Amino acid sequence: MLGSIVDVAGLRVGHFTDTRRPTGCTVVLVDGGAVAGVDVRGAAPGTRDTELLAPLNTVEQVHAVLLSGGSAFGLDAAGGVMRWLEECGVGVPVGPARVPIVPAAVLFDLWLGDASIRPDAAAGHAACLAAGRTAPAEGNVGAGAGATVGKLFGIGRAMKGGIGSASVTVDGLTVGALVAVNALGDVVDPSTGRPIAGARTADGRALLGSMDALLRGELPAPLQPGSATTLGVIATDAVLTKAQAQKIAQMAHDGLARCINPVHTMGDGDTLFALGTGTAGRSANTTLLGALAAEVTARAVLRAVRAAGSLPGLPAAGDLGA
Repeated sequence: MLGSIVDVAGLRVGHFTDTRRPTGCTVVLVDGGAVAGVDVRGAAPGTRDTELLAPLNTVEQVHAVLLSGGSAFGLDAAGGVMRWLEECGVGVPVGPARVPIVPAAVLFDLWLGDASIRPDAAAGHAACLAAGRTAPAEGNVGAGAGATVGKLFGIGRAMKGGIGSASVTVDGLTVGALVAVNALGDVVDPSTGRPIAGARTADGRALLGSMDALLRGELPAPLQPGSATTLGVIATDAVLTKAQAQKIAQMAHDGLARCINPVHTMGDGDTLFALGTGTAGRSANTTLLGALAAEVTARAVLRAVRAAGSLPGLPAAGDLGA
């Protein structure tokens, strides 16, 4: 039983999936707010309000985190999440207003269909309306709707990515992850070391193995900065400080490194958020939580690509027998 991020008490997840082309956004809502941290490893990130999460800065809690397609345009969807939270009376009191705190990050999915269609404020609001406490749908939904993987040798040899989730409970504390996988590199099963989705051979019928190809001297296609990106939210019910949340977000990237190769490239904007809801009422060893964060992140990546369905010209992992 791999669970999902909503196994962490106090969280709700909602997807908006656009029917006009493969794109969408996914929101993680936090009842009562959560301490948060973030770690950005890719060289081409698209983010909003991440600087607020630095341990030295004033804001102590966030009310939601948004993951969105649409490249930088998709950051508009965070405005819709803020509007929904404001309608619910949620936010930091500032003078006469309450200001919801909604960090966000985006991935590039403009390859598919009409690139002028991307998540906007209405999409973010709709994702909030759809949010619930049941395990979120996986694969071609929300921020994973237009996600692709294995683009190192060009989009024409890529495969379908997606969004996935997982959780574990150890010593009465739960750690969960929700990851939208849109990587430049291949997705590799750590248990076998073999790719399950990624760049395909020139005839498109089999997995190439990007790292093996690089070692043979095959050169990658010219890279376009920001044309990929894997995004995720890791959450725990433990009580965290902002510094601990940042460290857990940092360690969670080890989960990406276990199952995406290459990762954190010049074309990726890989960004992971960490949330501490505190609903368990106690703190825990940060090293333990970080190790569990890496584990559930890796599991969520594998679930994302295994749940994905094919699109025209983009086979899914199951199509190649992975």
